[in-house]
Amino acid sequence: MDDLESVVAMFNQYSRYYMGIDEIISADIIGNEWTSPRFNTQTDIRLVFAPQGRLVGYIEVWTTGQLPVHPWVWMRVHPDYEGFGVGESLLRWAEERAREAIALVPKNARVVMHSGSWSTIQPTKIMLENAGMKLFRHSYRMLIEMNAPPPAPEWPDGINVRVYNPEKDAQEVYLADVEAFRDHFGFVEEPFDEGFERFIHFMTGDDAYDPSLWFLAMSGDEIAGVSLCAKTAHDDPHSGYVSSLSVRRPWRRRGIALGLLHHTFGEFFRRGKRKVALGVDAENLTGAMRLYQKAGMHIHQQFDLYEKELRAGEEISTVQLEE
Repeated sequence: MDDLESVVAMFNQYSRYYMGIDEIISADIIGNEWTSPRFNTQTDIRLVFAPQGRLVGYIEVWTTGQLPVHPWVWMRVHPDYEGFGVGESLLRWAEERAREAIALVPKNARVVMHSGSWSTIQPTKIMLENAGMKLFRHSYRMLIEMNAPPPAPEWPDGINVRVYNPEKDAQEVYLADVEAFRDHFGFVEEPFDEGFERFIHFMTGDDAYDPSLWFLAMSGDEIAGVSLCAKTAHDDPHSGYVSSLSVRRPWRRRGIALGLLHHTFGEFFRRGKRKVALGVDAENLTGAMRLYQKAGMHIHQQFDLYEKELRAGEEISTVQLEE
């Protein structure tokens, strides 16, 4: 944790150079990730320093799930140190670390290392490609910029919205969110205890958490859908952020997701936030892109996802919708 401030500073030097923004507005965000369940900073992170002690490279490898069939690699190299082999060396280490996950999953399971970069940052994409990774998918950062209050939500009969109660609702919200996200590309089932612990840690563990911005669409005593929001985006203190928007299958195609978005946008507008962002798979299996565009959002940034197969086998994650 002694490295936290210098790491965040280097991340922001990288993002200012390539994108003109700070990508991390609070070190608390990274600190929360480093202390997440089963993540070990000693085994899962490597730092590179220049001879004068300047931090110039960072990489982390995530294999924390019960079935880590998609090890996730996240890397930053200071732009002043491109061409020195820093990124290439880090990616070689990351692949070795990711391959350790093979022993943790069923023998017939396909294991694929994932990483990515914002689409405009060519040097990072070139490093990933030179490491044998292939572009396979995109995700979008969606944004709405409001000059006036958004439309009032329209709820179907029998649906009401209320605010989350952390003392009573945590497990039911988690279960509802997991049920909905089983239909999302790359989903891997995990045991309740492990998944719930990780969910609470990531969603409530940093200073952007505000339970009054978690909205539940209720059908009687059942949760039909949720909009779980952070009071600020990780890269913009002036923007709200929708961390998770989901509707369970029995209540889909009834306008609940659009109602949750309008309700969410309205609350942020009331609090003085004129921008709200979220992330979405560009080829979302449930048609979320159409929903967000209907709600007035537009594509703000594109993130390119890369993969490298570490072992062939059966794909145990969600790749298409089941009837």
